[in-house]
Amino acid sequence: METSYKGTDKMIIGIVFGVITFWLFAQAMVNVVPAVQKDLGISLGTVNIAISLSALFSGMFIVAAGGLADKIGRKKIANIGFILSIIGSLCLVLTQGSTLLIIGRVLQGLSAAFIMPSTIALMKAYFEGKDRQRALSFWSIGSWGGSGVASFAGGAIATYLGWRWIFIFSIIFALIGMFLLKDTPESKQKSTGTFKFDYAGLVIFVITMLALNVFITYGADLGWTSPLTIGLLIVTIIGLIVFIKVEKSKKVVLIDFAVFKNKPYTGATISNFLLNAIAGTLVVANTYVQVGRGFNSFQAGMLSLGYLVVVLAMIRVGEKILQKVGAKLPMIWGALITTIGVAIMGLTFLPDFTYTVVVFSGFVLFGLGLGLYATPSTDTSVSNAPADKVGEAAGVYKMASSLGSAFGVSISATAYGAIAANGNLETAASVGIIVNVIFGVLSILSIIFLVPSDAGKTSNSPERSPAGNPVLE
Repeated sequence: METSYKGTDKMIIGIVFGVITFWLFAQAMVNVVPAVQKDLGISLGTVNIAISLSALFSGMFIVAAGGLADKIGRKKIANIGFILSIIGSLCLVLTQGSTLLIIGRVLQGLSAAFIMPSTIALMKAYFEGKDRQRALSFWSIGSWGGSGVASFAGGAIATYLGWRWIFIFSIIFALIGMFLLKDTPESKQKSTGTFKFDYAGLVIFVITMLALNVFITYGADLGWTSPLTIGLLIVTIIGLIVFIKVEKSKKVVLIDFAVFKNKPYTGATISNFLLNAIAGTLVVANTYVQVGRGFNSFQAGMLSLGYLVVVLAMIRVGEKILQKVGAKLPMIWGALITTIGVAIMGLTFLPDFTYTVVVFSGFVLFGLGLGLYATPSTDTSVSNAPADKVGEAAGVYKMASSLGSAFGVSISATAYGAIAANGNLETAASVGIIVNVIFGVLSILSIIFLVPSDAGKTSNSPERSPAGNPVLE
């Protein structure tokens, strides 16, 4: 490490506040669409575009921001993220139309790209062994549990105070986070002379990610066989090929592909992508119970209450199991329980009351599994990342989360919509759920074949780079 500084609870709380600010503007915004549309007098399409822009800009820039954090300072990049969050939220507080709404959502997406990988990298730098696993548990509570908390809190705030107050709270949380992190020393890779950055790689990567995100998010609306959708897919494929070729030919790169030679890191990242893809279950189940079973939006939301409670409760349990048996078993158990929870939601032939109980139970298992999986997976990715590239590696890991979620929602919604168009809602929901079960099974297989049995057991010993050599901070 650069200093003898040891991470503190104050630092952890500051980071968690940063992570929660992301969910306040990411998740809560989804719940207040009608209020925003009515208040600003803009179209539903404009509001939906504004919502998707945060995820789009976060996904495009999170790897670059993680790489920058390694080079110019992880605390500095985290603080820039906090500032962007404050300015973005302020835009939404003051907006009277679509302009500031759009600008604010873009800035909020960029703030997430800066905050997420840099805060993981700070935890890697200033915590070791069990202390790091504990710190990452709280990071996971903010990240995995923050979605549900922000969803419920956002709804309550919007109902009793007005939707703009969500973003006033977001500003307050960001200011508290910055204050709590002010005593944390800077952390970055050792300087090797003049600052260098892979600008060409960034441009290629952003264009590729833009095409991929638009393809995934809007492919169903545009039509999967439309010229524009096919064109986006072609741009994505060519962009990936060119990006890999360019990156392998340079010394200063945006993504060091050597990190993927490390099987535990690759297993954690791939399984993270696939388990986040199961988010499509939320869309299918919520849509089906409202359209097919006559639930209102509040009743549908209450079905997932068990998920919120259990995922928050189980994250620390996952950490304790990690410390006793390593990462592989709780990752497998978590993915398996999540998959079972999803699978039983596909039993749409059951009568109303029975199906309601089954869906509630499915959400509980969903949260139970993700809670077990979260900390072991994050710890595996962080512990196996080279110390000088942990921000970059964390950026790739978190990008897998957002891409996985977008991919899962798009594929599930498309499968559901294609069959629901024929009027058979029960079959449509079952098929949509089966898609997510497949993601879960693939996630389990990626853990079994890529994550070694001793992952997570060696956190107190010198960590190793992808090449197998001890890493020195």
